[in-house]
Amino acid sequence: MMKQQRPEIIRDNKKRGEWAESVFAARAAENGLAVSRPAGDSESFDYVIGGPGKFVAVQVKCTIAKMPNAKGYICNLKCNNKKYREGSFDFLAAYAILEDTWYIVPEEAIRGLGSICLCSTMPKYEKYREAWELLREASVGEEDPLKPESGLSGPPMDEFEDAPRGPAFARMQTAMESFRGYLERGGR
Repeated sequence: MMKQQRPEIIRDNKKRGEWAESVFAARAAENGLAVSRPAGDSESFDYVIGGPGKFVAVQVKCTIAKMPNAKGYICNLKCNNKKYREGSFDFLAAYAILEDTWYIVPEEAIRGLGSICLCSTMPKYEKYREAWELLREASVGEEDPLKPESGLSGPPMDEFEDAPRGPAFARMQTAMESFRGYLERGGR
């Protein structure tokens, strides 16, 4: 059995941020959230969670900056060296990369701050650790037309297990296996 290699940290800040944004999208989807990305990168947020009737804007940040003299990581909350204005986004999704931990923090809890401390012995933000349910609760619209209670439900998913798999499914499966291999090789 081959020993799993620990992935190398991306040193370029911009590339590391882009990588963290893609990790956020994957984790949000794993948590059953509808994830959308605005075109371009000139908005004050990186993703939108939700659907018709209710969207919430999410700013994604990541950190590998260990705090001096304490346990934890400093997460910068600035854009172009300026603090975000009130209402720039609804939630911060902050990723402590070396701990593989997400913090889903409402904007009101960090408003006006230039940085916060994550994975710390100071518990101020620990209640937001892996708090994906906050995004789920905030992004629930009036009525989702695809939910079973609306009368438009399809057959249970287990009825599709024996369904024929077309070329699109095979391409998706190959892409996922390739991506898994890429991650296991540490992004090389």
